[in-house]
Amino acid sequence: MDQLLNDFSPGLFFMQAFIFLILLFLLAKFAWKPIIQSLKIREESIQDALDSAERAKEEMAHLKADNEKLLDEARQQRDTILQDARAVANGIREEAKNDATRQTDKMIADARAAIEVEKQAAMAEVRTLVAELSLQVAEKLLKRKLDEEGAQKELISDFINDVKLN
Repeated sequence: MDQLLNDFSPGLFFMQAFIFLILLFLLAKFAWKPIIQSLKIREESIQDALDSAERAKEEMAHLKADNEKLLDEARQQRDTILQDARAVANGIREEAKNDATRQTDKMIADARAAIEVEKQAAMAEVRTLVAELSLQVAEKLLKRKLDEEGAQKELISDFINDVKLN
């Protein structure tokens, strides 16, 4: 749990929340309306089937055998339509869920790649700064050390001795 809190990134969290809201908006705008419309059409067709079954029942009230046959057919048709509607709704729901999962995974992968690139750039910048600071420190140390005349003579004699040895 501590690792989860240490690794929490508010920027990433808000970006993911923003992307999720955009995805939710797009689904609401483009996917849910056709689903609801198709369910409404199915509901109307079921209602039409039930109405026709009721009319058939009223017209054939005196024929019990025909009446039961029509009611059985209407029930079977209603059940079939309801099963089809449920299957279609479940399929669309699963497809939307899978699409959302794929898009979320892609966004996470893209974010990780961007973080890695920025990390490499920051490391390169830090290396450059360290090198510059090292050169500045060395330069200041040499200036301070060479300000004294004895130190200059000692440095020159060391250089001469190194050159003769090589």
